[in-house]
Amino acid sequence: MEDIIALDSNIFVVLLSALAAAVSFVAFALPLLQRSEKRERYKDVIEKKRRALFDQAREQANNKGKKQEISQAQSMALFYRLQRLAGETSLSARNLVLQAGMRSPNAPIVYLVSRMVLPLVFMGLGMLVITISDKEIKNSLVLLILMSLALFGFFLPRILVKNTADKRQEEISLSFPDALDMMLICVQGGIGIEAAINRIADTVADHSEALAEEMGILSAELGMLNDRKAAFQGFAMRVGSGTARSFATAMLQAEQYGTSVSKAIRVLADESREMRMAAAEQKAAALPPKLTVPMILFFLPALFVVILGPAFIGGPPQ
Repeated sequence: MEDIIALDSNIFVVLLSALAAAVSFVAFALPLLQRSEKRERYKDVIEKKRRALFDQAREQANNKGKKQEISQAQSMALFYRLQRLAGETSLSARNLVLQAGMRSPNAPIVYLVSRMVLPLVFMGLGMLVITISDKEIKNSLVLLILMSLALFGFFLPRILVKNTADKRQEEISLSFPDALDMMLICVQGGIGIEAAINRIADTVADHSEALAEEMGILSAELGMLNDRKAAFQGFAMRVGSGTARSFATAMLQAEQYGTSVSKAIRVLADESREMRMAAAEQKAAALPPKLTVPMILFFLPALFVVILGPAFIGGPPQ
């Protein structure tokens, strides 16, 4: 019996060791696999953008741009009608979905249609649940529930897309100062701005997929488009952060007035790093007020139990 117990314990130790080794291997290999997947996605996005720009340039060269302009005008008219119906006033839906990383041409239309359809869907589901329910509900309460569901369905797509855009901007803002430092080194080494942007996009693909995609698209547009101003302005519009706008403005001013690109990049790198540090300090300063309520709810009762518990358990003194 004792031999069987010892054998079972040995098998258990072996299985536990094998499981620990497998978990360690997965934890070590998973980041490498994700890094390769990020690089493949980044390259796929850039290749699609290059093919689209090449096809656009070829159609313009073959004098087939009139039909494309007519179709674009029709799609823009439909887009603005939907935008007016959805109530998009403060920020264009096209800019919002681009900042969220949605590059499909139909993404803005899908976003606007979802803002108009989802309230009807949620109201229909609410009416279905209310009719199935056996309890009698007042008409005023039914109206309140349906209006709440309609508002929730109307604002849900914007909340989801805006949250994705904010996370993407935060990721880009964290990696952009380092990218500017590498760009400064490349420019000072004699590399052109297009080649520097392309090389940096390939370098930062492992750390920030969003920044690599945007800089890769910027490099493709600088190489394929005749209007460099449109390329830099498109980069600032897609990213949406203040650092990207400053970078686009500095590059355009450097090309327009003939100023030094390396000096502009150095100033931008210092400013973006200071902005990143200021944002970190702001989050650190906001931490103590946020911890007040959890400390009152969770730490103080446990502390009182530890301090006063022995006195109550011991009873009154004899």
